[in-house]
Amino acid sequence: MSDQAADLVAELEHLRADAEQRIRAAADGDALQRLRTEYLGRKAGRVTGILKSLPTLEPEARRAVGQAANGAKGAIEQLLAEAEALVAGAPAPAADLTMPSRQAWRGAIHPVRVVVDEICGIFRELGFTRAVGPEAETERNNFTALNFPPEHPALDQHDTFYLGPGTLLRTHTSPVQIRTMEAYRPPIRVTIPGLCYRRDPFDASHAPVFTQIEGLAVDEGITFVDLKAAITFFTRRFFDPRVKVRFRPSFFPFTEPSAEVDVECQICHGSGCPVCKGSGWVEIMGAGMVDPAVFEAVGVDSERYTGWAFGMGIERTAMSRYGINDIRMLFDADMRFHAQFVGNA
Repeated sequence: MSDQAADLVAELEHLRADAEQRIRAAADGDALQRLRTEYLGRKAGRVTGILKSLPTLEPEARRAVGQAANGAKGAIEQLLAEAEALVAGAPAPAADLTMPSRQAWRGAIHPVRVVVDEICGIFRELGFTRAVGPEAETERNNFTALNFPPEHPALDQHDTFYLGPGTLLRTHTSPVQIRTMEAYRPPIRVTIPGLCYRRDPFDASHAPVFTQIEGLAVDEGITFVDLKAAITFFTRRFFDPRVKVRFRPSFFPFTEPSAEVDVECQICHGSGCPVCKGSGWVEIMGAGMVDPAVFEAVGVDSERYTGWAFGMGIERTAMSRYGINDIRMLFDADMRFHAQFVGNA
């Protein structure tokens, strides 16, 4: 027998011994299937590779190597069959009673709901009660009674979801102010949480459906000083007693004078980051004194009564509160995210 044939026969003996050892040590059917493929696979099996090389050998070497290869193949197949039979009939492993149990998912209050309840609770200390209203509103309550001119861009279909002539999905919770002032006489102090709808893109800082909360106070002798005092009280109770607050002049059809209210960014604390767009400030609400035209639309005497109102988006407030940098996370059903708020009520 040639040296080449002798080397191949020795290799086949080694493969058979190696396969026997590994087959006996295999733990399950998957491991046995991997060994079958490794030794006897049609394309790259180790024994199969030697069988494919037989045509290149001399006739005498071919007979010796072929005989050894077939013997190794048969022995490995028998070992695999016996091992597979044992695995198939083996009892299931007993439960390990020392293993710790999996923690059950207990659920959590959504961070937006936590923020809504906390804001209403803070204003309850100032004598405010909670009011609600329908999400499908009339154009009159949503725009006209709130002193929006007919040509205001908010009335266009590219900004507002219309359900039909004169009916729409409310774009803010301000229509509940109209309903409240028409239903009750002053003094009035209400907070108004609820869902609102606008044709906004769904990105890191915008959503077409969002939660808003309004505040409305109407009484004799109310001034802008009362508005600033109430909002400052709220921000320092909600964020931090040392949080910086600023009021910037602005314009809204339903308040005059009007202001945008900013707080120091709670993520970067004023140093600048993507959430505050590098400014160090985050806008949390618009506010102002109720415009006399709104009082006239609901039959409240604007010579006798004054009032202030504010409106804020809860998702952005929750982002500032909890350090969330993408509003879309608040709309995902990701248990890993919501698990952070277990027990947050």
